[in-house]
Amino acid sequence: MTTLTSQIKDIVSKLSLDEKISLLSGADFWHTVSIDRLNIPSIMMADGPHGLRKQKEDADHMGINQSYPATCFPTLATLACSWDRDLLASVGEAIANECKDQGVAIILGPGINIKRSPLGGRNFEYFSEDPYLTGQLASAMVKSIEKQGIKTCLKHFAVNNQETNRMISDSIVDDRALFEIYFSAFETVIKDAHPSSVMSAYNKLNGTYCSENSWLLKDLLREQWGFSGAVISDWGACNDVTESINAGLNLIMPKFPKAFAKELKKSIRSHKVPKD
Repeated sequence: MTTLTSQIKDIVSKLSLDEKISLLSGADFWHTVSIDRLNIPSIMMADGPHGLRKQKEDADHMGINQSYPATCFPTLATLACSWDRDLLASVGEAIANECKDQGVAIILGPGINIKRSPLGGRNFEYFSEDPYLTGQLASAMVKSIEKQGIKTCLKHFAVNNQETNRMISDSIVDDRALFEIYFSAFETVIKDAHPSSVMSAYNKLNGTYCSENSWLLKDLLREQWGFSGAVISDWGACNDVTESINAGLNLIMPKFPKAFAKELKKSIRSHKVPKD
């Protein structure tokens, strides 16, 4: 681990400021930026969570364009009715094998938000309204996928429980409900299954966008729960690049506009954002 850490520090020391900024955003809709001179490869991500969805040709946010053939498993809402950890592990292994076959390194899932309302447009993608059941089954799935060498992205952190106005909604929740209901499954999976990445949600949490929420991404996720992986924004969920980077967001997806890069460089030079 020490050797790996020193290798990473050595690579980072050789990066120019523009290269460092480029690595904070996607190269396109699904890939990270590659830097050939330092042998930093591009990494491909694709949607889950109950089957791989790797799009053909140009990607689109609505998922309208065609995708490569892959197995569509029963939705997580259906699989959760089994109460069967081994079954979820088997599904995870099968999905991981399809990721390897199609050259996908990170699958964006599973989704473990709690079903707060029957009107939630993505309730079918989430396991259950039961935090314990969700945590147990999601842990089994994440462990199985990661064991195959494919990385998972646990989503959507946090309290992303509606699709209507999801990019501007504000989830107002008191501490007891947060920790007993909405955070419980995330804490279980983070501590038990060690997913490689976590996706920050579109919505605000008690007044602050999740991608800009230092308490959520640093104090809770990293310091209290010990998460050591990458925090990736939901696609288009970064509103303020300076606030997001300072709050602990590691990768902004998809490729951010030139204005974001200019703003971030300005913030670094004015010491609003640490250079390293």
